[in-house]
Amino acid sequence: MMGLTNLNSTHLSSAKITAAQDAIAALETALAEIAINLSPEDRKRYGSINEQNKLFVNKVYDYNQSQANLSSPEVDWAEFNKDHSSRNSMETMISRLESLITRMNNAKTLHDYDNYQSALMDYSYTTYKAGTSAPGFENKYKDLKQFFVKNSTSTLPPEEKK
Repeated sequence: MMGLTNLNSTHLSSAKITAAQDAIAALETALAEIAINLSPEDRKRYGSINEQNKLFVNKVYDYNQSQANLSSPEVDWAEFNKDHSSRNSMETMISRLESLITRMNNAKTLHDYDNYQSALMDYSYTTYKAGTSAPGFENKYKDLKQFFVKNSTSTLPPEEKK
């Protein structure tokens, strides 16, 4: 039985790849001023607020927006509002980027699978041709065979499993 091949035969044109790379470069440039590298210790110290704390922050924000007279005078509300707006914008952008990354990883996975299946087919053909002493195939076979060293963790191509 022949395995599935060409699971993803959709390919971006050179122009679309260039456009995507340019868009990523533009995004990197646009976000350069907020590129802050936190150390592992800083990440641990500042952490990330959980969903319950986000609800709390949003409730305080709502009170400040609707009933500012109930807000603490010790808080810099202009900065609080900028932080709130920035984090919401970043959360939206991160969500969109994560969605793009997931879709790109899915497409790449299918391309990887297609490449591997085709490479296995070529290896099988090479094995056959090397067995007939066809010129050049014995060296190619020896060169490719190194990727199928028999051990407990390797996956041998179907024609070499014992």
